[in-house]
Amino acid sequence: MSEELSEILERAEIAIQQRDAVLVHKLCVNLHHADLAELYEDAHPEDRIFLTENLGSEKFSEILAELPDTLVEETLDSFQPHEQREMLHSLADDDRVDILQDVSDSKRRDFLEMLDEEKQKDTRTLLRYDEETAGGRMTTQVGKVLATMSVKDAIEHLRGDLESTSTLARIFVVNEDDKLVGKIRLRDLAFNAWDVAIKDVVQDIDHSILATADQEDAAYMISRYDMLILPVVDESNRLLGVITADDAIEILEEESTEDIEKGAGIAGDQSEETYLNTSIASHFKRRCGWLVVLGFLAILSGFVMMRFEHTLTQIYLLSLFLPMVVAAGGNTGGQASTMVIRAMALGELDPEDTSRVAWKEMRLGLLLGALLGVIIGIFAVFAPPALQFTLPAGVNFTQFGLTVAIAIAVQVATSTLIGALLPIGARAIKMDPAVVASPAITTIVDVSGMVIYFTVARSILAV
Repeated sequence: MSEELSEILERAEIAIQQRDAVLVHKLCVNLHHADLAELYEDAHPEDRIFLTENLGSEKFSEILAELPDTLVEETLDSFQPHEQREMLHSLADDDRVDILQDVSDSKRRDFLEMLDEEKQKDTRTLLRYDEETAGGRMTTQVGKVLATMSVKDAIEHLRGDLESTSTLARIFVVNEDDKLVGKIRLRDLAFNAWDVAIKDVVQDIDHSILATADQEDAAYMISRYDMLILPVVDESNRLLGVITADDAIEILEEESTEDIEKGAGIAGDQSEETYLNTSIASHFKRRCGWLVVLGFLAILSGFVMMRFEHTLTQIYLLSLFLPMVVAAGGNTGGQASTMVIRAMALGELDPEDTSRVAWKEMRLGLLLGALLGVIIGIFAVFAPPALQFTLPAGVNFTQFGLTVAIAIAVQVATSTLIGALLPIGARAIKMDPAVVASPAITTIVDVSGMVIYFTVARSILAV
C-alpha cells in the first residue's frame, strides 16, 4: 500500500470518528472499492452505520463483493428493501451468488425474490453449484454469438448486451443448441467485412472446463495456458459461463491461504476476515484440534527416551547432539514434503510416479545426510574435548563422532524419504496431503530420529 493511500485511509478513519460527513465523502469518493471495504471492515460497528448512511447504496454495491462473509448480511440489512434490490441488481452475477451464499437461508430467499425474473433464473442456476467448483465461480455475463450470424449480425447482437457483458476480450461462438463451437476476437469483428460469416473467422477452443470441476483446476488452467477467460461448459458442451483472470487470482489466493493454514495444522474453513478482525474464539477453534493430537503423538518421544534411558545415562554427552539429530530430520523431511505437495498441487505428479519420487528423494536424502554427517561428525570429534567434555572409559571421541555422523546421515535420508512419501500416501487414501503431511511430519521424524540415534549409539559405543 502506498504512503499516499495510507494517509488517505488514516484521514478517513479520523473523519469517520469525528462524524465529518463532508470530509468522509470527499476522501472516499475516489477510493477503490477494495480499499473502502478494508476501511469498512476495520471500523467499529457504530462507525459502519455512519459509513452506510453517508456513502449510500450505490457505493456499497461495489463494496459489498469485497466484504468478508461475516459482514455481508449485516451490511445489506442496514439498507432499505428498495436499496437492497438496487444493490443486488447492479452486481455481477458471480458476485451476487457469492454474496447470497454468505447469508442465511431465510435472507437468501428474501433477496432472491427481489430480483427480476431473468436475474433470478441466472442466480438460481449458479447457486446449484458448490461454491468451490468452476460453476460456482463463473459468471454468465459472457459475450457469445451464433455461428450462423454474419459479422454485422454479431456486432448488433453484442451491442445490445454491451452493458451486461463482463468482458469482450474473448467472444464465444455457439450453435443453435448453445453448444460451444469456438471463439472470436473483437478485432475479428472490427476488421472484417460485415457480410463475412462468423463460421469463416471462428477459431477452435483450446481449453474449457466442466462446471462441476474444482475451482482450483480452473485457476490452474488459466495460469498455465496464459488465458484471459476460460469457458465453463456442461457435460453436453453447452456454454454456461466463463471464469476470468481476476477470478483465477482470487481462487489461487484462497487455495494458497488454505494450503498454508493446513500446513500449519489449522483446521476448519478459512476466515475471509483479516487477522486482527477474526475473533479469538475462531482462532482457538481452528488451532486447538491438531495441537491436541500432536501433543499426544509427542508422548511417543518420551517412551523412546525411557526405553534408551540406560544408554543416555552412561554417555550423557549424547544429549548434546540429540536435538540437532532430531531437528535435522524435521527440516529435511519438511523440505521434501513441501516440494512434493507443491508438485502435486501443480499437477506435476500422478499416482504412478510414486516410485520415481521415492528414488529421487532417497538419493537426495543420502547426499544431504552424507554432507551433514561428515560436517557434524568432525565437529563431534573435536569440539567436545575442546570444551572439556568427557566420555566414560572405553569410549573415545572418534567413536562418538562416528556415532553422531552415522545417526545424522541415516536420520536425514529416512526423513527425506518419509517426507516425500507421506503426502502421496495421504492422497492415496483420499485425505488432503497438506493436512496430513505437514503437521505430522515433525512428530514422526522426532520419534524416528531418537530411535535411530540411540540404536546407532548402542551399536558403536557398546552401551
